[in-house]
Amino acid sequence: MAPAEDDISIEEKRVYAGTAGRTDALLATGMGLVRVAISGDLVGEFTLISRDAARDVAVLPTVAGPDGDSQREADVLAVATDDDLRVAVLDSASDTAPDQLTFSDVAVGPCVAVGVHNGGLLVAAEDGTVSRVSVTLTGDSIEAAVDPVGGLADPRAIDGPLLAGADGVYRIVSDGNGWRLEHVGLSDVRDVAGSGLPLAATGDGLYWLGNGWMDALDGEFEVVAGDGDGHAMAAGDGGLWVRPGDEDGGGTGWNEDAWAQATLPVEEPIAAVGYGPGTAVAVTADGTVCVDVGDGWRHRAVGVRDVNGVALVAGDL
Repeated sequence: MAPAEDDISIEEKRVYAGTAGRTDALLATGMGLVRVAISGDLVGEFTLISRDAARDVAVLPTVAGPDGDSQREADVLAVATDDDLRVAVLDSASDTAPDQLTFSDVAVGPCVAVGVHNGGLLVAAEDGTVSRVSVTLTGDSIEAAVDPVGGLADPRAIDGPLLAGADGVYRIVSDGNGWRLEHVGLSDVRDVAGSGLPLAATGDGLYWLGNGWMDALDGEFEVVAGDGDGHAMAAGDGGLWVRPGDEDGGGTGWNEDAWAQATLPVEEPIAAVGYGPGTAVAVTADGTVCVDVGDGWRHRAVGVRDVNGVALVAGDL
């Protein structure tokens, strides 16, 4: 069993702090939005950023000011809540502490999922309406323009151009006159991965998109993530399954033989998965963060419940 961070020596922590890159994991939970600091495979301090129950979270990188003003650039944090899509400026050059961020509402109403697409945000409202949200920075404020693009029944997740819903996978496409949604197959889809080869976690299996949707693994899957370079994770009733990247010997396709079941240091079901630079993160429903940078999984419980999603950001917020 991999050690929890509390079991790691002070000397080892100093070595990692000096040599490993810093990644912040943002957890969308029923208790609010939580930032967890990760250095290498060590899970460090955690901070409650917002007390509003969060259903999903995404970070839109490098948003500029009006007319592409590069003198004002920062990331934008987007949180799907029971009241609205809430956004805040993430500026590494600012002295603002993560728990003192100023959030503003976008006015799309209660929403269940948010993702990043083509330089903007893609958000699914509780009533099924899907909108693209374009954002610009004006000083320390965020200007948001909402463009509805369609709808689907029971939206569940968004990643890149893909959306998961009760009646299948949808993809946002441009038809020359704007954006629209098109249905691309499957049913009872719980999650999608839109970075690299498209993947879909469904109630009866994990699928990859080739010449149509192809079987990867049988069983009930709840979450899936890919890093765009061939690494992927998927979790469900059968535990966590991992596909190594192509450079790690994973270049054998995407069927069952390409996946291996991970041995995690915890037994609780996985509620969210994601990738940062060289880092794989899996989070249990009751808030245990598991991290692997290639040398096995380490973990730490951060004391939150009802985990709904995770977004990873390189560097220190």
